[in-house]
Amino acid sequence: MSKRRGWTRRRLLASGAVGAAAGLSGCLSQFTQQQDENGSDLTISDFRGSGPLVESRSAPGGTSMDDLPDLEGTLNLYLGGGEGGLYENLVRLVERKYPNFTAKVRMAPSTQLANEIIEVEKGGESPADVFWSIDSTSLGLVADAGIATKLPKRVVKPVPKGFKDGDRSWVGVAGRARSIPYNTDELSESDIPNKVGKFTQNAGLKGAMGWAPTYGAFKSFVTAMRLLEGPEATKQWLRGMQNQNISRYPDEFQVSNAVADGEIQAGFANHYYALRVISSRENAPIDLAFTKNDAGALVNVSGCEILKSTDQKELAADFVRHLLSSEAQEFFATQTFAYPTVPEVSPVGPLPTVDELKPPQLDLSKLSNLEPTLKLMREVGVL
Repeated sequence: MSKRRGWTRRRLLASGAVGAAAGLSGCLSQFTQQQDENGSDLTISDFRGSGPLVESRSAPGGTSMDDLPDLEGTLNLYLGGGEGGLYENLVRLVERKYPNFTAKVRMAPSTQLANEIIEVEKGGESPADVFWSIDSTSLGLVADAGIATKLPKRVVKPVPKGFKDGDRSWVGVAGRARSIPYNTDELSESDIPNKVGKFTQNAGLKGAMGWAPTYGAFKSFVTAMRLLEGPEATKQWLRGMQNQNISRYPDEFQVSNAVADGEIQAGFANHYYALRVISSRENAPIDLAFTKNDAGALVNVSGCEILKSTDQKELAADFVRHLLSSEAQEFFATQTFAYPTVPEVSPVGPLPTVDELKPPQLDLSKLSNLEPTLKLMREVGVL
């Protein structure tokens, strides 16, 4: 980043207060008025999280649910992952808003659910109407099988290019940025390379970093590097980090906690794990840095696609559009600390906006080609 972003409580409150002053007279008053006209008992507070990262936050922009078609009927929703039940909580909020709408949720790991949908479709028709997955890898698996229908333009329109499939087979509803969490007692932002390739030659970070190579997000990152730089360069990078004596952790939340504890000075992890540390541990000495225009800056998405075999295409499309509403995007930003994919809704705290991030030019659907990555990681002994 070009400027230091401190995650102190004072800074968080200040950034939120500025936004609130600008937004309260506009979006929020409009939102409240619409709520009253429609008689809904839900307000933005029902969708918004709590804690120091959310205090004094401005009202979200974008399109309110009140300006979208009402949901009515029953939808079979296959939910791959779900952030520990948080995504299902959002579904239940949508049901509260629309008493004549029911979502029958089947939840399982994302890749498992994608393969299940594909196998069932081979023998007939899957009962699923919508597949909502936490990663583009499993979305790509279903799209590559040719069983996802093209989403209407009205559904995908609010989402910028790069966070939706070029053929409109899926659309991202929340984003996860690769990042470098670092300990602010030990390092400053200027100590963090702005290119992921430079980490292997940085003497100051030797023996000071951690990663979680068995974690799905890390495998997607390595896949992105393989696609962007080629397999040999990716092998060299992995070996280079091994030569840097990088520490191994089972998941990226533990990497981020180890950074805050001072056990390591920096690591590779999705951005929201550091935010969860900050949210649970006041004044934790941790900040985030981002690389630019390379695999280290990958922004992966949670997204939705509609099955061709469904007889509920209109309801399914309207449901997906609701996940891109102001309320749902606020939910993703403040309860899961994900990046909203609708630019009018801000990420939490002093995070750079989606427009400020510099992700690589990469078709996220191609991240579904995971097997060559696993083979490569085994060859160098990372897996």
